[in-house]
Amino acid sequence: MSLRLCFAALALAAVAPLSAFAAHAAPEADPLAQAVASPSRTEAFRTRDVYRHPLQTLQFFGVRPDMTVVEIWPSNGWYTEILAPYLHDQGKYYAAGAAASLPNTSDETRRGVAAFQQMLDADPARFSGVTVTEFRPPLRTEICPPGTADMVLTFRNVHNWMAGSYEQDAFNAFYAALKPGGVLGVVEHRAKPYTTLEQSVKTGYVNEPYVKALAANAGFRFVAGSSVNDNPKDKKDYPNGVWTLPPTYTLGDQDKDKYKAIGESDRMTLKFVKPAN
Repeated sequence: MSLRLCFAALALAAVAPLSAFAAHAAPEADPLAQAVASPSRTEAFRTRDVYRHPLQTLQFFGVRPDMTVVEIWPSNGWYTEILAPYLHDQGKYYAAGAAASLPNTSDETRRGVAAFQQMLDADPARFSGVTVTEFRPPLRTEICPPGTADMVLTFRNVHNWMAGSYEQDAFNAFYAALKPGGVLGVVEHRAKPYTTLEQSVKTGYVNEPYVKALAANAGFRFVAGSSVNDNPKDKKDYPNGVWTLPPTYTLGDQDKDKYKAIGESDRMTLKFVKPAN
């Protein structure tokens, strides 16, 4: 072999492994998975991932980083810590909290709203893009400019609206907020069949067909349900309803190990869409 051919062969041998590496390089990390795994999340929130499955739940609903997303009653910001940074650069996040401005709002609710705002103010790098609105049908229902949201999300709130007898008003408001083709994602404690409305308010467990009916009455089309938040250990027969289970433990230390072994509640995870026409 000539000296020139020898050098050419050596050059090809050196380049080939680099080309092969480039062709098989690891794909870019999923931004949603990164948001869920972020070390900036509150540690107490992260420990509940085993029950709440945020990555799988949000993937099922189809959230994307360029969406306008409204979360209803974000409470202490559990999902806010995931969604606000995830949507910060390309999308929009609305936190439709309780209506603290109304004169009949409880002191407890006002304190919760103030604590949520303090959380946002304390970390502008993560939360500067959050727009806070108020939600309390029928007095506060414009959770974002009408017809502008790509997705509305609610986590374990339907039983509260039932207690106030404005659950249908709530679903109607979600429909008004969404664009045609927009998605409504609902997670709620799932009741035993034939649970009455009165029992739902008392126990926190809601009939899945009732939630589907509320959505249908508002104009939504049911797309699919997911088993990601199912918990077959939850027998739904506790002294203080769903709040007997973690994380609330309303019975304190009484049978706490038993309820801890059950885990958080059995939850329906339902996806609806506002028809495009």
